[in-house]
Amino acid sequence: MTKKIVSNCETCENYIYDEQYDSYYCDMDLDEDEMMHFMTGTFGNCPYYRDNDEYRIVRKQN
Repeated sequence: MTKKIVSNCETCENYIYDEQYDSYYCDMDLDEDEMMHFMTGTFGNCPYYRDNDEYRIVRKQN
């Protein structure tokens, strides 16, 4: 049984805030289907998801 990674765009390193447009966007090059899932909020198993864990480096130092 393979484990699916459920992603949340709000915690992803690729989810960037654009001050000019006052909105967030995905910094990856999404194809048409991926963009549709992203826009509708059904992008549950994103292959580009990277956890934006600010404390990851600190844990490695300890």
